[in-house]
Amino acid sequence: MDKKIRFGVIGLGCRGLGTMVTVLFPFDEIIVTAVCDTYEDRADEGAKAVFEKYGTQPFSTTDFNQLLARDDVDAVYIACSWEDHIKVAIAALNAKKAVALEVGGAYNTDELWELVDAYEKTKTPFMFMENCCFGKTELLVTSMARRGLFGEIVHCSGAYAHDLRGEICGGNINRHYRLRNYADRNTENYPTHELGPIAKLLNINRGNRFVSLVSVSSKARGLAQYISDHEELTEKDPSLKSINFMQGDIVNTVITCENGETVALKLDTTLPRSYSREFTVRGTKGAYFEDSNSFYFDGMDEFWTTQEYMAKYANNAAEYAKKYLPEVWKNITEEQLKSGHGGMDTVEFQAFIDAYLKGEEMPVDVYDAAAWMAVSALAERSIAEGGAPQAFPDFTKGAWRERPCADVMKL
Repeated sequence: MDKKIRFGVIGLGCRGLGTMVTVLFPFDEIIVTAVCDTYEDRADEGAKAVFEKYGTQPFSTTDFNQLLARDDVDAVYIACSWEDHIKVAIAALNAKKAVALEVGGAYNTDELWELVDAYEKTKTPFMFMENCCFGKTELLVTSMARRGLFGEIVHCSGAYAHDLRGEICGGNINRHYRLRNYADRNTENYPTHELGPIAKLLNINRGNRFVSLVSVSSKARGLAQYISDHEELTEKDPSLKSINFMQGDIVNTVITCENGETVALKLDTTLPRSYSREFTVRGTKGAYFEDSNSFYFDGMDEFWTTQEYMAKYANNAAEYAKKYLPEVWKNITEEQLKSGHGGMDTVEFQAFIDAYLKGEEMPVDVYDAAAWMAVSALAERSIAEGGAPQAFPDFTKGAWRERPCADVMKL
């Protein structure tokens, strides 16, 4: 095609560099023209990858403002640290660069208001890159919910359940921001993987809204035990011995919604376990349970035990997918499945590209980003206040009442 989106990539750690190479590079609609990272060696590595892909040398810098000032950048993919990504996004919007912002929680609601204000002032395209909103399972369940199979939705739950102890403890060696966050904060620090699909399902900011939350935290013991059990960690980074981690091992958060639904979230990243987002939807006529990949509807056999239920209905989602799975997932290629996160990233960036080139509304917008990222700021305050309820700001300023429902794609 003739029209290409000229991308700058800001943040070239594992996520940024990996996404650039495996997701952005394969798109014919995209050309990466500039790269940036605080660390010069990472910027150089990104520039080398761009040169190997296109045969042209990109602009490379350690100052994101220099990248934003360039005329050969139409859009930016921002994958820098949690502390900085909102600040960089605000600057990009003010520079009239379309924004694809990677996920992470906010530190305060003021920065979220600044983000919303920058978007409303400039009307520059903005998309929050919550890839789980484009996941195969999440879209299948949402497709079925839209057809009324669950009846009226009453409760949803999810988790970021991911053993990250090795990654966190390697933070100083690998220059990764998670370590300092686990050392200095206690909150639901990474809520959007599980919350994003649920918020879309519940039409948050579009006829519904988050009203308040409460968060509670367990004690913090997992990382200290892990460090004690792995002497090789302190041999590489002796400073680990002196860290008194603040981040609780398990954080539970409950959100109430304007229309009466509740949402339960769990952060579970510093104790031994397998990976799960524990995506669960409960309605008056049925339910979906991610950990058994199963649907249960009125009229199915009833069982006294989970084991009996699992024996009959585990993995029955495959049968429903034949009828209700969105076409994008039925038509996905093997090459795309091997890209970021089993194809989710490719589906997500295609949605960004389509909306940008057509001048349409982004499927995950600035109001979604603000509401979802606000969980981290509010949860930190709730935990510090002994689980006290915290009110959600209305970043739509009342417009949620009239905004039409909109899924991330045709279901």
